[in-house]
Amino acid sequence: MRPSPRQPSPRTPLPRLPQSRLSPARLQPTRMRMRWLRALLPCLAGLAAALLPASPLRAGEPHVLVLGRISDDPKAHYEQLRPLLDYVVPRMADVGITEGRILMARDTQQMASYLRRGRVDWVTETSANAMRLQDRAGAQPLLLTERNGAGTYRSLVFVRRDSGIASLDDLRGRSVAFQNTSSTSAYILPAVQLLQHGLPLQILLSPRDRPVPGSVGYLFARSELNIATWVHKRLVDAGTISNLDWDNPRRIPPSYREDFRVIAESADYPRALEVVRGDLDPRVRERLRQVLQEAGNDPDAREALLQFFGTTRFLPIDAATDASLRELRGDVIRVRSEVE
Repeated sequence: MRPSPRQPSPRTPLPRLPQSRLSPARLQPTRMRMRWLRALLPCLAGLAAALLPASPLRAGEPHVLVLGRISDDPKAHYEQLRPLLDYVVPRMADVGITEGRILMARDTQQMASYLRRGRVDWVTETSANAMRLQDRAGAQPLLLTERNGAGTYRSLVFVRRDSGIASLDDLRGRSVAFQNTSSTSAYILPAVQLLQHGLPLQILLSPRDRPVPGSVGYLFARSELNIATWVHKRLVDAGTISNLDWDNPRRIPPSYREDFRVIAESADYPRALEVVRGDLDPRVRERLRQVLQEAGNDPDAREALLQFFGTTRFLPIDAATDASLRELRGDVIRVRSEVE
């Protein structure tokens, strides 16, 4: 029987499809090869970065002025920073500045890195954080920042009137509430006062935790109102606050304050500072100083200043302010070595 014409004979070779001169592997990489390439790309990128000159990332943008801020709320702080930056930049065209940018950092360590690498030119901060940036990144104080008419303030330590606590020495074995590590008046200054009285500080796990005998336990309450509430509710034995917040009913409700009394206070220190990176072009630095100082007398700057954390004007750093800053820098270093 003859084979069916639809079926090839066993002896008849099957037709061969034409083949490309390129192998299938070269036409379409395998999954393994794709994974290998993806793994290699980061290495190549790192090698390229290592071969670049060790210069600031902004070396090619000398026309940009970057304003920095340590922030836990970047969106809100951006809206506070932008108006003043928009006011400053057009007034610095004569030194080559034509654009302004804002860069937030999550903490002082990250901001110090930005300053060292030239990614930030100008930072507005509490005086304690400014001293940290000077110590870690060589930042230089530019101007004293006056907010709501006050350029300086002092720290207060307060307790309940019925607590039986009359002085800092009575806090041994007790607890105190600070605000946060960035606060000059509600952390650095009172912490140094306690250390000067020979009272070592020990962080507590909760308000119910107690310090080891002979020390003072501390917690961070994050806001002035929380500090007042914790003291009033007897969750902690003492609280810390600035004299400005002490007089503010939104920080300490009058009903609370009637039950409080102050047992210690510090000397006056700068409230806030504007600082610049140490290697900023001197022409840019001096022009920025001039523009900011003149802003306090310019009606066009009034709204921008108010949004800039309630700033009323910028003041030069005189001999007395410089002495206070040197002392504060020593306090910051002491707290870092003995407490943090």
